[in-house]
Amino acid sequence: MAQLLRNEVPEKLTWDLSTIFASDEQWETAFSEIQQDLKGLKQFEGHVGDSATTLQNALEADLKLERQLEKVYVYAHQIYDQDTTNQTYAAFNTRVQGLWAEVSEATAYFQPEVLNIPDDSLTRFLKTPELQPYTHLFETLQAQKPHTLPADQEGLLAGVSDILGASENTFGVLDNSDITFADVHTEDGEIVPLTNGLYSLLLESQSRDLRREAFETLYDSYIRLQNTFASTLSSHVKGHNFLAKVRHYDSAREAAILPHSLPTSVFDTLRQTVDENLPLLHRFVALRRKVLGVEDVHSYDLYVPLVDEVEFDVTYDRAQEIVLAALAPLGQDYLEIVQKAFDERWIDVVENKGKRSGAYSSGTYDTNPFILLNWQNNLNNVYTLAHEMGHSVHSYMTRHQQPYHYGDYPIFLAEIASTTNESLLTDYLLKTNDDSKFQAYVLNQYLDGFKGTVFRQTQFAEFEDWIHEQSAAGEALTADKMSAYYAALNQRYYGPDLFPDEEIAYEWTRIPHFYYNYYVYQYATGEAAATTLAERIINHDGAEAYKTYLKAGSSDYPLNVISRAGVDMNQAGYLKQAFSVFESRLDQLENLLIK
Repeated sequence: MAQLLRNEVPEKLTWDLSTIFASDEQWETAFSEIQQDLKGLKQFEGHVGDSATTLQNALEADLKLERQLEKVYVYAHQIYDQDTTNQTYAAFNTRVQGLWAEVSEATAYFQPEVLNIPDDSLTRFLKTPELQPYTHLFETLQAQKPHTLPADQEGLLAGVSDILGASENTFGVLDNSDITFADVHTEDGEIVPLTNGLYSLLLESQSRDLRREAFETLYDSYIRLQNTFASTLSSHVKGHNFLAKVRHYDSAREAAILPHSLPTSVFDTLRQTVDENLPLLHRFVALRRKVLGVEDVHSYDLYVPLVDEVEFDVTYDRAQEIVLAALAPLGQDYLEIVQKAFDERWIDVVENKGKRSGAYSSGTYDTNPFILLNWQNNLNNVYTLAHEMGHSVHSYMTRHQQPYHYGDYPIFLAEIASTTNESLLTDYLLKTNDDSKFQAYVLNQYLDGFKGTVFRQTQFAEFEDWIHEQSAAGEALTADKMSAYYAALNQRYYGPDLFPDEEIAYEWTRIPHFYYNYYVYQYATGEAAATTLAERIINHDGAEAYKTYLKAGSSDYPLNVISRAGVDMNQAGYLKQAFSVFESRLDQLENLLIK
């Protein structure tokens, strides 16, 4: 079936970008105004700390410019994403990227100058009525003071940022462009070159021979380049440790976590609690062995579904009804926002030629949220709709409750809202469909998702922490050393029913997340918090407390925000509750599949 051209998509299935700018000409005018306003910032450079009035004026000029820029940026990137073959909008997107760089450069003086204000002077300034609304903003800036260097040294670090990022860029070129794989067979028996995308599909094949062939073929290429990948990863880790040292942090982990107003104990609690619950993952692998009827589970057996995909041909209109019903425990005020998204064309629904693939939620403070989809009539797309709606309602509630300077939320909290919606959808589907095959399919999807997000991402985080510690201690991160550690770590996570394939020891060579600087643990904490919150919403009337988190934005520290929703992420309780849900659903799947 031929793809629709953009102008062939029914209007009701497209997002309404005219609510941002009524025309391209209005966008051009706003773009030009930002370029003019940039010049006005020069008057504050070197004078931010002169007085409370000057500090206020400089801050508000900075925020005004950022706010204008975000609106111009969102229009450009979304109108480009809806049809990347449109050269006019490709140019819009390129131009706004350049403007973003100009604004970043023009406002770079502000934070260092704030940090140079003597503490007693800043305390006095913040007592003025005009600056009191910004108190938490300045608190978060001040927290970076012990780790901010003199201006000339900050300039040097900024100048070498490209050099410090070179290893990550080299990995990206190797992994996305230069590495090649031998040919493999597809499900249809066709012989084709293996790609990373095809690899993922083949690992879900019911043919074990195809899975094994794909696995061995892929890793043959990575193993041949193991020393090159060890060099890129080792160099990148050294860069993290170097920056941590010069910024006076105790470790790279601390340097990555503390700037987000989080304690490192969140990371430690995650690792410890996941370790205590590894027997649940071992049980899930053992169930896989029984259902597949194999003597040992190999690494290439971990992704094949235990339940055949069920027939669930669901139209977009029907999906809207399902999502509204599933999210009903969140209350009428939440559902009214979801309905607005459906009625007021916040969503770009169907695939068309040139449209960006995947899905996301976007928007800015002065727009409604927007959702990009590439709709297919299946259950996975219902989950995608619920997930992205979680982000969008979070953004909507935050922006309607907070001033602009607190109108966003940290990444640590972002995925909780979307994943909570997925958990509510899972609960709804299990309660409203008593077909055993359908229930088994939904349970399998849930357990595989939890395995991949909580267990697997924590495994990655543990490896990431180990390589940083080893490098900081002066140990060489050779391919042999990293592979030996990774093999043992992988075996500890998946347990005695997993066969120790030699190839899996080299999985670290192909994981881009190891270049993200302590990012992956947040996937695991977010999934666990969402599982716990969904349980509270369904069983303990926790919706109103949950919505305090959705409305808080960045007006308080992340752990304070989520604690008001009912989750103390300093303690292990939320993780234990999430594992309790996992265990309960594992019990259910075992009962359905093992007769």
